[in-house]
Amino acid sequence: MRVEITGKNIEITDAIRNHIISRLEKLEKWQIALTHPHVVVSEQPGKKFKIDAEISAPGAKLVASAENEDLYTAINEAKQKLEKQINKLSHKAEARRASHADIPDLDNVEITEEIKEKIS
Repeated sequence: MRVEITGKNIEITDAIRNHIISRLEKLEKWQIALTHPHVVVSEQPGKKFKIDAEISAPGAKLVASAENEDLYTAINEAKQKLEKQINKLSHKAEARRASHADIPDLDNVEITEEIKEKIS
């Protein structure tokens, strides 16, 4: 996976680049065609690091942002947010079918006298 990594107020070292790439490669296990991954790493005032990640997928654009005092923890948090979105995207069709299957058919329901008294 070819990842575009941009640094704002921070130099992107090989260690940072390798960590980001290794985390994003783990997203490929979902077997969804992920394209154009772009990660922006920025150092905020007060020694906080912010990670903004965008990945295009068929029919969706996945965006995650994480902020932490530890750079590697922020990278891991952004990866987890992306993974949740990919999981939701990959199971979207199944969830939609399941939600319609449990709707009861009210046309054939018989209303008894006991229910009529409770309603009144």
